[in-house]
Amino acid sequence: MPVRSSPARNSRVRKSIREIDTPVGMARAHLWRPSHALGALVLGHGAGGSSWSGDLQALTTLSELGWWVVLVEQPWRVAGRRVATAPAQLDLAWLAVLAALTSGRGGLPRPWVFGGRSAGARVACRTAGALHADAVLALSFPLHPPGRPERSRAGEAALVTDAGTRLVVIQGERDPFGSPGEVREALGAAAEVVEVAGTHSFTKTPTDVLDAAATFLAHLGTVQ
Repeated sequence: MPVRSSPARNSRVRKSIREIDTPVGMARAHLWRPSHALGALVLGHGAGGSSWSGDLQALTTLSELGWWVVLVEQPWRVAGRRVATAPAQLDLAWLAVLAALTSGRGGLPRPWVFGGRSAGARVACRTAGALHADAVLALSFPLHPPGRPERSRAGEAALVTDAGTRLVVIQGERDPFGSPGEVREALGAAAEVVEVAGTHSFTKTPTDVLDAAATFLAHLGTVQ
């Protein structure tokens, strides 16, 4: 599994890229590692596009606060395809990547916060129990397809809260996949829903998303 390393913009944070073989192809993990770690935040991307969204790019700066930040590229995107594979394949790849990142010496420091945006958030919710996540951070959780509230995916998020694991959802105020109010109603009091500006893609400068994530991590506490 090749690793390419270089100093990040903060001299106390090192950036590396690790290729990880999975049952459905090669995945790629982009790691930002501070010298003194408070925990690890691992995030997956959405179901389309070939570049990192603005919110995920913004959250890499949390490494400067002491958190390992890992952005995971699913095999379908590493292979150059434009559309995501089936959910079961996404889960298989995610499980394999996290198994590689959490095993052996130099594995992810705890607490482990797993999450992602949109489809990546769904993957994190479905697999949080199997991976023993300490918390889940869901960005733009796609509660339902636009205009189809009857096709709710609340059950995926409930897998997290029913297990007693902390779930924080950061949702754009005009998200057609589910407004913050809809998400609150569907998930109940067990989930924490933070409303920010924008739509499913948030805004071009998602500083409020970064602030919400930083606040969440600051209050997460240390897992013994």
